Amino acid sequence: MDVNGTVAEGFEPVREAFARNFETLGDRGAAVAVYRDGRKVADLWAGTKDVDGTAPWERGTAQVVRSATKGVAAAVLLLLHRRGLLDLGAPVAEYWPEFKARGKERVLVRHVLGHRAGLPVLDRPLSPQEALDPAKGPEALAAQAPAWEPGSAHGYHALTYGWLLDELVRRVTGQGTGEWIAAHIAGPLGAEFWLGLPAAEEAAGRAGRVGRLDGPEPSSGAVLRARPKRAVTEAYADPGSLTRRAFAAISPFPDQNDPAYRATALPATNGTATADGLARVYAALIGEVDGVRLFDEATARLARAEESAGPDRVLVVNTRFGLGFMLHGSASPFLSPDSFGHPGRGGSLGFADPASGIAFGYVTNGFRKTVTADPRAQALVRAVRESLARGA
Repeated sequence: MDVNGTVAEGFEPVREAFARNFETLGDRGAAVAVYRDGRKVADLWAGTKDVDGTAPWERGTAQVVRSATKGVAAAVLLLLHRRGLLDLGAPVAEYWPEFKARGKERVLVRHVLGHRAGLPVLDRPLSPQEALDPAKGPEALAAQAPAWEPGSAHGYHALTYGWLLDELVRRVTGQGTGEWIAAHIAGPLGAEFWLGLPAAEEAAGRAGRVGRLDGPEPSSGAVLRARPKRAVTEAYADPGSLTRRAFAAISPFPDQNDPAYRATALPATNGTATADGLARVYAALIGEVDGVRLFDEATARLARAEESAGPDRVLVVNTRFGLGFMLHGSASPFLSPDSFGHPGRGGSLGFADPASGIAFGYVTNGFRKTVTADPRAQALVRAVRESLARGA
C-alpha cells in the first residue's frame, strides 16, 4: 500500500503501523495525524476516498466521524463554563425550563456531560426526518422520563447526548453547537472540522471532499470489541434493552452518506472532519497551535477529571468518562492515564494526552462493528507510544 504524507524523525513507527492497517486489518481509505506540543509530527493518508470506489484519498479528504464528534461538542460546554456563561453544577432546567418535566428537576449540566442524566433512550424513537429537525430531539427529551434516578449511575447516551448538549448551547448562546464550533473553535484554529457541513465544503475537491462510508446503520447493533462478552452480545440482540434502544433513538437511522444528513448538526454523531482537523482541535485543548489555545490548564484538568466510572448501563462494560470526554481505561485505551478524547463507532478516534503533549486524530471509511478500542486506531496509538519510548 502506497502511503502518502510525512512523519517527523522518530515517528516512523506510525507510518509502518498505518501501512499495516491496510495490509492486515482491512483498511480501505483512512488518514492519521499526530501533533506534539502544537507541532504536527505525522500526517498520513492512503487508499480510496470511497470505500466502494477507486478515487484516491487526498490531502483534505474528510469523513463523518460518528461519536468522535462528542468530544469536540463537549469542548463547547466547557468553554462556555470557562467564560462564565454556563454553570456545570446547575440544573439543566435553569437554562431550559421545559426540561424539568417528569422528574428531571435534579438533572445537572454535569450529568449530561458524564452520561448520568438517565436519558439514553426515547419511548418513541425519532424518524430520520424528525432527527434532522433541531427542535424535535429536545422536545422529545423534555417530555421523556429518566430510565434511572439522574446522577445515581451512568450509561452511554449514544444519540440523545447530542440533543441535550445542543439545546443547552442554544439556550445559553442563541446559536446551535455547529455554528458555535465554526465561530469559536474550528474557525480560529483553521481546523477542518464541521458540525453541519457547508455546501461549499461538501463539493470541494475532486468529486467532492467527503468520502463514502460503508457498513450497517448504527441502530442495527454493535459490539465493543472483536470478541465481546456474552452479556454484551445479548444486550445488543435484545430489542428491549437499554443498549439496543439507546442506539435506536433514531429509527431507522439516516443514510450517513446523504449530503442532507451531513449538512445537519447532530452533536452526538455527525461531525465531519479530516484527521488533521480532529487532531488539531485536540492539540489546542492542551496547548497552543499557531497562536491559538482553547483550554487553559484548569479547563483541561476539568475535562479529564473522572465523572463516571464502572459498569455502564448501556454499553454493558466498565467505562470511564470525564466531563464529556472518555478517559483512558480498558474500553478506551488511549496513550496514558492523563489522556482524554472520544472514539467514533466504526473506527474514528480523537484524543489528547497532556502528559506527552500528544494530540491524535484518525478517520476512516471502513466500518468495523466497534464502539471503542478499534484495532486499527489502537495499532496507531501503540505506534505513537513506541515512538515516544524510542525518544522521539
